[in-house]
Amino acid sequence: MDLLTNEAEEIIAHQELIMRLKNRIEEILNNYRPIMKGEIYLSGEDVCERLHISKRTLQQYRDDKILPYIQIGGKIIYK
Repeated sequence: MDLLTNEAEEIIAHQELIMRLKNRIEEILNNYRPIMKGEIYLSGEDVCERLHISKRTLQQYRDDKILPYIQIGGKIIYK
């Protein structure tokens, strides 16, 4: 049985694979949008960013029923 060190090519290859997988998982999680009944919902932050509006304006849009949304527990998400 060969002794493996941190310099062994096999270990380095596995470490690189793990890092690529970790980066891909982080990318997926950062871009994840929940799908319910086939519809995609966005967070308030996402809506503000896409519409270039403030959180206060988003609140006003909600109050005026301009944007459809649902509240699940304490979390508000937008269609």
